[in-house]
Amino acid sequence: MPANRPYEEFDVCVVGLGYVGVTLAAALLSTGRSVLGYENDPAVAEELAQGRLQVAEPGVGEAVRDGVASGAFAVTGDLGERRLPPVVIICVGTPIQAGGATPDLSHLRAATEAIAAGTDDNTLVIVRSTVPVRTSRDLVLPVLRRRTAEPLLAYCPERTIQGQALAEVLSLPQIVGGLTDEAGKRAAEFFATLTDQVVPVSSLEAAELVKLVCNCHTDLIYGFGNEVALLTEKLGLDAREVIDSANLGYPRPTLHKPGFVGGSCLTKDPYLLAHSVAAYGHTPQMITAARSLNESMPRKVGERVLAALRERGQDPADARILLSGLAYKGRPETDDLRGAPYERLLPFLRERVKEIVGHDFVVPSARIEALGVRAVDLTEGFTGAHAAILLNDHPRYGDIDAADLVARMAEPAVVYDTWRVLPPSTKAMRLGRA
Repeated sequence: MPANRPYEEFDVCVVGLGYVGVTLAAALLSTGRSVLGYENDPAVAEELAQGRLQVAEPGVGEAVRDGVASGAFAVTGDLGERRLPPVVIICVGTPIQAGGATPDLSHLRAATEAIAAGTDDNTLVIVRSTVPVRTSRDLVLPVLRRRTAEPLLAYCPERTIQGQALAEVLSLPQIVGGLTDEAGKRAAEFFATLTDQVVPVSSLEAAELVKLVCNCHTDLIYGFGNEVALLTEKLGLDAREVIDSANLGYPRPTLHKPGFVGGSCLTKDPYLLAHSVAAYGHTPQMITAARSLNESMPRKVGERVLAALRERGQDPADARILLSGLAYKGRPETDDLRGAPYERLLPFLRERVKEIVGHDFVVPSARIEALGVRAVDLTEGFTGAHAAILLNDHPRYGDIDAADLVARMAEPAVVYDTWRVLPPSTKAMRLGRA
């Protein structure tokens, strides 16, 4: 699996080949660069080294396969102490510790230690992982300084949306913050070959904060839509009527429709930002409130569905429920399950209903089965189900015969259409509708 030529002869080393890293690698390959990928998961590294990709991201698989075939892309699981390419970009995950709100930076530390021995005074190291403010300076820099007195270190966040990530890497403005003027200049020159606009900022910390505030702002916007949904339910009104009417022709910030807020970034980054300022005695109250509200929505939906079953004479303990749309979003489509609403809804329902079956238009059946849920197609899923919950807004819901599917359900045939993807004639429960 190691590259057949010296690592230093590649143009770039991308460290961590998950969604962010492999998409960046594909973008670099599309511009004619040669890329060395480093991935410490043996199974992932082996598949990528053979040009196989288990990520549903348009254009990425083709770029990886072409890169492997041409020799422009190679993957290794062991960097050793071999000299690395002139540019090294760290793209590893920075999750929240299980059951808490504290960032787990162990992957970032391990990645930095893995590359340090292969760097020198001229190696540009770019951190692209999303991190709490000061992480590049306080964690990455000391490790690099064991090898080099003045490392060329920059922070350049990833800000793409899954489903169109490759196109956005090549089009979105790239934020660049350097430890030194030279590091910032080198990083800006590098990204200027990928996109038309580079936005230099004054420091590593400013660049780190840009990524966090972008995602926290999005979480806030979505959270307000959910707040409106909860208000209208109490008032006996329709949230979508209120929101759509408010937005029509009105030249002010657009109100977002209610719905689940998922994905690895929006569910994590508010905690990274809160962690960044905790040492300064500050709590970002709007951000934490929005995250708390958005996290509560899957359970609220589950509670409403179970209540509807009881009201119609069905004991939930004897009920079968279909969860459809397990990926965290439907538009643009993705197979990403991270931060999806099922994560909070599934444990709640599992303790209270007889059977749960799962469906998704993109997520492979094997990955659904790995959740402990029997995978079904949509027709089988509706057939005999007492309740069906549509969790995302995949466009293919618009192609189904909703009336036929609902007719296949067992009484009381409760349908919760979270994103209002079914025809209005479908008698479905919806967020923000009394």
